[in-house]
Amino acid sequence: MRIVGFYHSLISDWNHGNAHFLRGVASEFIARGHDFIVYEPADAWSVTNLIQEHGPAPLRAFQAHYPQLRSVQYDAATLDLDRALDGADLVIVHEWNDHALISRIGEHRQSTRPYALLFHDTHHRSATDPDSMAAYDLSGFDGVLAFGNAIREIYLKRGWARQVWTWHEAADARLFRPLPAASKEGDLVWIGNWGDEERTAELLEYLIEPVQRLGLRARMHGVRYPDYAQALLANNDIEYGGWLPNFEAPLEFSKYRVTVHVPRRPYTEALPGIPTIRPFEALACGIPLVSAPWNDCEGLFTEGKDFLMARSGTEMRKHLRDVLNDPALSRELAQNGRHTILERHSCKHRVDQLLTILQITAPLELAMEHS
Repeated sequence: MRIVGFYHSLISDWNHGNAHFLRGVASEFIARGHDFIVYEPADAWSVTNLIQEHGPAPLRAFQAHYPQLRSVQYDAATLDLDRALDGADLVIVHEWNDHALISRIGEHRQSTRPYALLFHDTHHRSATDPDSMAAYDLSGFDGVLAFGNAIREIYLKRGWARQVWTWHEAADARLFRPLPAASKEGDLVWIGNWGDEERTAELLEYLIEPVQRLGLRARMHGVRYPDYAQALLANNDIEYGGWLPNFEAPLEFSKYRVTVHVPRRPYTEALPGIPTIRPFEALACGIPLVSAPWNDCEGLFTEGKDFLMARSGTEMRKHLRDVLNDPALSRELAQNGRHTILERHSCKHRVDQLLTILQITAPLELAMEHS
């Protein structure tokens, strides 16, 4: 099967969390013998910012780490869809694409109709910027892959698409796995971007203040930390590690004893049930996880078994203290979290689900071929 994806970027994960899941899904399809190619704009802001900060070396590192993955950089003005989609069986178009391109692809699908065409939504804009999302013309698409039931319900309620499936993100379990570490470099590591003021108060309450009050050796990784945020970390003796290539996260997790999840406010207030990809990856790496509050209304994990939930800064301090001082609890959380990922939330499971969806959306001959 030939799969074509139109995404913001495959080659850069600078402030672009969707690249994590995309790489895992593409790798899984390729491992099963399918062809998967990604088209991304030549002027993608994620790539541009990555090169501005770190030069071209990270792109070479990506190619070395993912030799099986292929990306084509295109100019929208000269993109030849007939050529790009020639022989495609499945086309997936991410929501972070230009409205005009999405309309063009939908029109191409309607005029040729040889492939299944799905729209992939992995952001909170359906709730926070509905006018922009409503402007997408999805009339030529077979359906939508939404990374949470709450987003699926928005699409159905507003009539944006005929069919919508919940397709949560997941961890690439081949990459995200426990790694041995000769010794721990610190107590707590957090990998995440500052968040455009969408979780500043939460980072203070559930991460920075607990670290300071417990006297933990901590490190934070991510991008778009404003000067005041970096000064805040320095004043609280928290090391700021800057951008971390996502494929290096398993090694970084192995150097610390616990991690924390701090969801962005739009997900806790408007889109319950969507943890985003970071908890999946952390649990896959077998590091104990303590989370700030979010509503796991879809039952993705088992609170208290796979991870601990803190509903206040005080409770966060207690949970961190317990994990760091109780080896049995730490070991149990790590094992349970990893087990749940392997049983339910790996990219393998999501590809299986997508192939099932394909039986509904694909032309009859394609569905029979891949059943």
